[in-house]
Amino acid sequence: MINKQQLTIVKIGGDIVDYDELLTSFYTHFKAISGPAIIIHGGGNKASTLQEQLGYVPVKVDGRRVTDEATLEVVTMVYAGLLNKKLVAGLQAKGKNTLGLSGADGDAVRAHKREVKTVDYGFVGDIDSVNVSFINDLLSDGKVPVFSAITHDGNGQLLNTNADTLAAKIGVAMSSLYNVQLFYCFTKPGVLEDVNNDESIVTRIDKGLYKEMKTAGQIFEGMIPKLDTAFEALDQGVMRVHLGEVDVLSDNTIKHTTLCL
Repeated sequence: MINKQQLTIVKIGGDIVDYDELLTSFYTHFKAISGPAIIIHGGGNKASTLQEQLGYVPVKVDGRRVTDEATLEVVTMVYAGLLNKKLVAGLQAKGKNTLGLSGADGDAVRAHKREVKTVDYGFVGDIDSVNVSFINDLLSDGKVPVFSAITHDGNGQLLNTNADTLAAKIGVAMSSLYNVQLFYCFTKPGVLEDVNNDESIVTRIDKGLYKEMKTAGQIFEGMIPKLDTAFEALDQGVMRVHLGEVDVLSDNTIKHTTLCL
């Protein structure tokens, strides 16, 4: 059996990238990670704010952004531009040699435009492939890739892609070379038994408990696709999945949620 090196993949939510204080805390805790690492970031509310300033009305269905041509231009500017470069600059200031990327850069992540079923999400991408060799070259060179959730289809079309899914797909692909641990960081300390009580952290969730908590309505809305994606990653090769606040990146004894099969 070949001993693989550990790779840490961190997905930070839009609720973190929107606030400088939370980002500063993230930079500090991320700096403590040793070994190769990758960051995937969400978009926060800045894209919606810019859309409104430009006279557009943001449209979401079940929390997912409908992406017409004008919206795609805005999210590309905000996600792959402003937010991505802000993260890169902040981490460079902490001594982490980061490189900002979209899925189009280095042909890193290809996707296809989602087929219309009940909802036409427009230029939203479902991931087809991850360029493991390209990403591994960056990691081997000591760089930290920082991915925005913009992908491409190989025919010149950019696509808006869910950041949770992007993190899971990159994690699964890189597990061919590394032992991957995947962190989903947001502004709650983990999955909560009672959403109004931050002390009610469920420290371990397997599929059986997950099903029970969904049935009981304790896990709902956006947490359901996040956990569905995370369990898929575990099923397909990712070693560990953690959910919690950014402080768990530097101290895994801090109470948070770990998924298990």
